[in-house]
Amino acid sequence: MAKAQKIFTCSACGASSSKWSGRCEGCGEWNTIQEDTPLSAGPASKSLGGKRGASIALTDLSTEEAPPPRTECGMGELDRVLGGGLVPGSAILVGGDPGIGKSTLLLQAAARFAQAGLPTIYVSGEEASAQVRMRAQRLGLTDAPVRLAAETNLRDIMTTLDNERPALAIIDSIQTMWADNVDSAPGSVSQVRAAAHELTTFAKKRGISVVLVGHVTKEGQIAGPRVVEHMVDTVLYFEGERGHQFRILRAVKNRFGPADEIGVFEMTGAGLSEVVNPSALFLSDREDPAPGSVVFAGIEGTRPVLVELQALVAPSPHSQPRRSVLGWDSGRLAMILAVLEARCGIPFAGLDVYLNVAGGMKISEPAADLAVAAALLSAREDASIPKDTVVFGEISLSGALRPVGQTENRLKEAQKLGFTSAIAPTRSKTGSGSGLNIQKMSDLTGFVGDIFGAG
Repeated sequence: MAKAQKIFTCSACGASSSKWSGRCEGCGEWNTIQEDTPLSAGPASKSLGGKRGASIALTDLSTEEAPPPRTECGMGELDRVLGGGLVPGSAILVGGDPGIGKSTLLLQAAARFAQAGLPTIYVSGEEASAQVRMRAQRLGLTDAPVRLAAETNLRDIMTTLDNERPALAIIDSIQTMWADNVDSAPGSVSQVRAAAHELTTFAKKRGISVVLVGHVTKEGQIAGPRVVEHMVDTVLYFEGERGHQFRILRAVKNRFGPADEIGVFEMTGAGLSEVVNPSALFLSDREDPAPGSVVFAGIEGTRPVLVELQALVAPSPHSQPRRSVLGWDSGRLAMILAVLEARCGIPFAGLDVYLNVAGGMKISEPAADLAVAAALLSAREDASIPKDTVVFGEISLSGALRPVGQTENRLKEAQKLGFTSAIAPTRSKTGSGSGLNIQKMSDLTGFVGDIFGAG
């Protein structure tokens, strides 16, 4: 019998090779190559052997099917991120930093779904059942009809789920699962891939919704092969800073709803509570107008969110000035500083620059460019932007201001929270019902001259 050939797989990107190396040639990461057992060499796999398969029924694009039924748990923020509720037979992957509150969120969700009539099983591979019960007592969920188990053997878990036939199964976590037909340690690339494949396939065949909890790497990505994210229907990230009570549940992939949707929660002593109006919460502690403080009207998924951007510009005692960013892309900050210097003649050489998104929020859309530029100029010139003004717009390398999407929703959210004026690019489709005093700018030079009297 021929000896099975060894395969080495990158845990970051999933690329495979026939020999080990310190650096992955696919993604360039170091120390991510691990020995992997090919599935065809496992004792549970079978070769196709040349047998003829069954014919597959085909349909055309005009075939109409009813939308999948959904079950809402009553937590509006979670239902929003899922696309309107839980779909039967769906596979959901939830990732987040250690201690951020993933288990708390999912235990609360399990209790809500169970109370809504869905038979629910919570399987923990990291904690004993007594520890989960202690958390349930702290959260006041002891009366919820959720059944618990503490197990890591994948075969035993799937046999139990097949016998019990729940509507929802939560596996905490996928990295602790052990498949006895794969010759490697729990948490390895092959084990995580095999466990995710088996659970996802089982969910589809039995119509059971499965929620998998995933650990994350130091870069913030879910640990294990990236193919796991392709297997599941929905990928959610639970984000937040330990120093803040706010938590963001973000959908980065959703086959049954919009991606990039967010749900906002607040961590309290009694667990996670929903934040129905996150804009009001993010701006609740905002003080009187101060240099470097600007309110940005952003869009997260389908929801408009107003957040405060804070900037500080100070003389640097070092030969190389510092550029520190929290909640935004540091590369984009460097671009904004370069445009301000090249197009507007405002240098930041010899100055330390600090930028922070208040409340632990993370912003990725380019619509924040103009708000960042306004915060930097406000801090540098020691001039305050009016407290009742919101700012948004994208800045090009030429210094021109480009319009951004969903302008009307941004303005309506600002008006609802008591803002009276806005600064936006010239070609923005503001509509007629916003009720705000909109000051439109065509380029960054005009913005600097009109708002700060410089340029």
